[in-house]
Amino acid sequence: MELRSNTLVDGEAQPDHHALAVAADPGPVSLSDNRNPHLEWSGEPATTRSFVVTCIDHDCPSAADDVNRVDREVPSTLPRVDFTHWLLADIPATVHEIAEGSHSDSVTPRGKPADAAPTGIHGVNDYTMWFSGDPDMEGVWHGYDGAAPPWNDSIPHRYEYRVHAMDVPTLDLSPGFTRDQLEDAMRGHVLASASLMVTHVTNPRIS
Repeated sequence: MELRSNTLVDGEAQPDHHALAVAADPGPVSLSDNRNPHLEWSGEPATTRSFVVTCIDHDCPSAADDVNRVDREVPSTLPRVDFTHWLLADIPATVHEIAEGSHSDSVTPRGKPADAAPTGIHGVNDYTMWFSGDPDMEGVWHGYDGAAPPWNDSIPHRYEYRVHAMDVPTLDLSPGFTRDQLEDAMRGHVLASASLMVTHVTNPRIS
């Protein structure tokens, strides 16, 4: 199985318009276009009945003590955890492409509605947790919202886009499902997977 993109190159930095935040001058960051990338896949098993697409940041700081502090950087030695940027399930087996900007084309303060996916159904992403307590941004964030790594992080962040071929037409999830719920529902139903990885930074020192 193969995953391709017209807007992403595996192993390289993603275009800024796919990010939620980019480095700014004056800084530290500004909101970006937050457009989901183009994705296209092929080579799935003949018994495939639906697809799942995810985007996960594998380099989120495991502790927030140093995040976005002007007097320090997030150290490269800090253990890293996953941050969910996109969960999209129940994509029909006849669909093999997601157009750029089709699932997100701007930053939506407080998050997009749960039923906003034009194809498949959206789960929640981790900006729901990240913006908790922010009076302007707090809400339930559904679907795709792009990269916004700490502007003082000492390492580039890696964003993995992955497509899974499923042996069932639906995972019986409701819009707004979590990553844990998705992984539980997928267990035993994945026929094949493919992925590509891109990077993004907002720290001018390492950009």
